[in-house]
Amino acid sequence: MHYLFLSNGFEEIEALTTVDLMRRAGLNVTTVSCEKNLQVPGSHDICVIADQLFSECHFDDAEMLILPGGSRRLGEFPELCNLLKKHNAEGKDIAAICAAPSVLADLGILDGKQATCYPGFEHYLGNSYVGGLVVESKNIITAKGPGLSADFAFCIIEHLAGQETADEVYDKAQY
Repeated sequence: MHYLFLSNGFEEIEALTTVDLMRRAGLNVTTVSCEKNLQVPGSHDICVIADQLFSECHFDDAEMLILPGGSRRLGEFPELCNLLKKHNAEGKDIAAICAAPSVLADLGILDGKQATCYPGFEHYLGNSYVGGLVVESKNIITAKGPGLSADFAFCIIEHLAGQETADEVYDKAQY
C-alpha cells in the first residue's frame, strides 16, 4: 500500500494528480488526513475527503509514503515525522514535492541524498539540493513544484510499477 498525506493547506494539484495517475496505474494509494477530520481544505480552498484518518492507519503494509507540498505543515505532526524516519531507516520509498522535501530535510532523511524543491526552500535542503525538476536519489523521489505534478507521479509509477506501466498510463492520459 502507498500512503499520501494531507494537511490543511496542501497543494491540491500535487496531491490529486499523484493519486489519480497512481490509481490509473493500478497502484493502491490511500489518502490520509493528518488533521482531526477526513475533510481537508487545500491551499486553494478545495476540500478533499481523505480515505482515512492518520489515527486509523497502522502503516504495516506501507511501501511508499508521499508528501504533497503547499506548506511545511506536515512537519508539525510528530506521529508522521516518526513514521517517515522509521520508513527511511528501513530503506523504504518516500516521495515529496514542492515545499515537502524541506520536511524530509528537517528530519535528516535527505542526508547523503540529492533532492529538489520549490524555489525559496533550497536553504532547508542544504547540501542535498541539486536543483532539477524531478530527482530520484536512493529511496527518495522529490520534485520542484505544482507544474511538475504529473512528472512527479509518472516518476513514482515508473519506480513502483516499471516503465511499461508508466508509458501505458501516459499514453491513455493523452487522449
